[in-house]
Amino acid sequence: MPKVRRPATAGTFYEGTANALREQIEGCFLHKLGPGKIPTVQEPGAQNIIGVICPHAGYMYSGPVAAHAYSRLASSGKPEVVVLFGPNHRGYGSGLAAADKGFWRTPLGDVEVDDETVNSIVQESGIVDVDDSAHMDEHSIEVQLPFLQYLFGSDFKMAPICFLMQDLASSREVGQATARALAGKSSVIIASSDMTHYEPQELAARKDRLVIDAIEAMNETKLYEAIESNGVTACGYGPITALIVASKFLGGKEAKLLC
Repeated sequence: MPKVRRPATAGTFYEGTANALREQIEGCFLHKLGPGKIPTVQEPGAQNIIGVICPHAGYMYSGPVAAHAYSRLASSGKPEVVVLFGPNHRGYGSGLAAADKGFWRTPLGDVEVDDETVNSIVQESGIVDVDDSAHMDEHSIEVQLPFLQYLFGSDFKMAPICFLMQDLASSREVGQATARALAGKSSVIIASSDMTHYEPQELAARKDRLVIDAIEAMNETKLYEAIESNGVTACGYGPITALIVASKFLGGKEAKLLC
């Protein structure tokens, strides 16, 4: 029997049945804070998107914002492999933990783990371990999968990496290793992160703007300076850094704010 990682947050962060989940995702796309229409997946073409930064709160909170990222992904066609970087909120497992073998399940079906890509990242980095325990109850990567399945079905493979350790040097190393592992592949990277937590809107907007400015500049050093100097509580700054670094290695020239 293949190994199956069962969903930890179906029925809480997102709807727990297939029909209700599809309706919820469509509601995110059509929401007044979303892109406003259901996206159509295009043939791969000129829209060369290396990766997106996407929130991972419950769909009732950040789903419409996440929908902007997935609407843009639909315009660039279906990738063969999706690398998912997410922070480790639970504290279980290795500091940098990949999951290999088997499938991840959501109400929309099972997505196969790309052993080749996972093992390549592990070997290229030297600091990423294979450790399923880090992923067991973690939501940051899981909540991205139903959006991907809504667009692409389950006909893609995934490579999940969970960041308990989010220092600049380690995150850079993961980004570089991922870029080397993805060279020549049809791929996209998703960095899962929420922004400022539990602060007044005016203060959160000011802090988040500093982080967004660093992301738009594709400057991971500036990103860490903004977070450390201003006490920004964005939870996935390591995944964001790894995406910025991988993007530059893979030829990325610019970052655009979608929402």
